[in-house]
Amino acid sequence: MLLADSEMEDLRRLARREKIPVGEWVRRALRQERLRQPVHEPQAKLRAVRKAAEHSFPSGDIEQMLTEIERGYNA
Repeated sequence: MLLADSEMEDLRRLARREKIPVGEWVRRALRQERLRQPVHEPQAKLRAVRKAAEHSFPSGDIEQMLTEIERGYNA
C-alpha cells in the first residue's frame, strides 16, 4: 500500500504513541473498520429475515426459556 509521506509520518507517530510497530497499528485499524462495516449486503440480510418470517415455529413460554437459559449458564 502506498501512502503519502505525510500520511506515513502520521501513522508512525500514532504507532509510537502506542509503542507498537506501524504494521500492527495498521492491522488494528483495518480490523476495527472491518468490524464496523457489514460484510454482507443489507439486502441479503433482509432476504434472510423475510424468508425466516415466512415460517411459524412453536416456541415455549418466555419465562421457561429464560429459566432454561440461566440454568445453562450456571451448569
